[in-house]
Amino acid sequence: MAGKKNTSAKKVINQIKKSGVKWVRLQFCNPFGLLHQLNVPSTEITKQSFSDGFPLDGSSILGYTTIDKSDILLVPDPSTFTILPEYFDKNYTDSKNYSSKSARMFVDVYKGFGQGRFSRDPRFIAQKAEQYSKKNGFDKTYWAAELEFFVFEKMQTSSPEIFSKEAPWVTKNNEEAIQLKRGYYRDSPSDTLTNFRDEVCDTLMKFGVNPIAHHHEVATAGQSEIVLAYQELVKMADSFLTGVKTIREVASRRNLIASFKPKPIPNDNGSAVHINQSLWKTKNKKQVNAFYDSSDKYAELSQSGHYYIGGLLEHAKALCAITNPTKQSYKRLVPGYEAPTNIAWGKMNRSVSVRIPAHHKKKPNNKRIEYRPPDPTSNIYLVESALLLAGLDGIKKKLQPPPPVDVDTYKLSDREMKKMSIKKLPTSLTESINAIKSDKEFLKSLFDDDFLEMYIENLIQISK
Repeated sequence: MAGKKNTSAKKVINQIKKSGVKWVRLQFCNPFGLLHQLNVPSTEITKQSFSDGFPLDGSSILGYTTIDKSDILLVPDPSTFTILPEYFDKNYTDSKNYSSKSARMFVDVYKGFGQGRFSRDPRFIAQKAEQYSKKNGFDKTYWAAELEFFVFEKMQTSSPEIFSKEAPWVTKNNEEAIQLKRGYYRDSPSDTLTNFRDEVCDTLMKFGVNPIAHHHEVATAGQSEIVLAYQELVKMADSFLTGVKTIREVASRRNLIASFKPKPIPNDNGSAVHINQSLWKTKNKKQVNAFYDSSDKYAELSQSGHYYIGGLLEHAKALCAITNPTKQSYKRLVPGYEAPTNIAWGKMNRSVSVRIPAHHKKKPNNKRIEYRPPDPTSNIYLVESALLLAGLDGIKKKLQPPPPVDVDTYKLSDREMKKMSIKKLPTSLTESINAIKSDKEFLKSLFDDDFLEMYIENLIQISK
């Protein structure tokens, strides 16, 4: 069983001793969202290790540093300590499946030789984002993520053919097969992954991550969604990475393949990471949602909320370089599959890039802004940080968005789009790269020039 999270090095060390943990997995991700892991014996986790850290060759991590400046340090964050679930039976004797008690901690990355924090550490950028929001008058920011993914029995690398019990092309005579774009909220036995998602969510709860729902998504062939409860910015990003890791682990143990590709099935819906966000202030010693205004008849959205949307729309094209950083990302961003293609906003409208959820009225705590373009190939730390910067830029500059759109934008003609001041999102990674090259000033409060130059150069290589 997983232990509770602790906030001090002393408590972590004591818990390691009491629980019999033998190995500690130190985890971090590169700027492009790939999770990396250093495994150290638990005897190496001492009070000093929380200040001195563990050495790493940074030149071997994509996007980190060059070979002549390769010495960096991984410093464990004790607040993220969690004992990992035992994935195998204690009595299982097959040496190929050997398992010992282990724990996990995320790390903060530092430059070697006492030079301070490492500016290319995505988690550091997210930590700075939390402080930046406070400097701009917002005590807290809350974030929630909808994690979408596919699970297949088999996926041929030499062709696009996908094997899933749910797919109509695999089980043609099975009445329970899910047709294209008909998978949303399906029940079992059509949904063959209910138990899989139960296990993922049960495991996440042991990490202190709170999944509030899971279900089959719109696409056929094993598309799923797990909805994570809102948390503050860094904690949500940590939880999201934990979710991706857990999905991959559970799938592997069940001899399944978890796919986080944005569009693995050409003629069906792709996978997104819808990001919900809200800013909070202290008023009369109480935390209040800065996006809520009961006097706004359209969506009960405050003026700050409108300006925040103005910033998101103003920088939407540049944001795509961060929220949609692969060539396949743009196979998803096409009309007709609930993926946004237009830079617009509206209440309830899932055909636009910014949606104001409106299931209820007069619910101040629920008021939030949903940003719909991101997909699972993005780095969640960077996505949250960039969205916050764009929104705060809108508030600072009082960027009033165009009127909301309450129609299906897929059906609008070019003439109608122009009349409604609706622009299009980029249709390729190259277009997004050009956009961020010309519109990156709003990012520089958190993203150093060195980081942006590295990031754009790597995107150029990916786009070729």
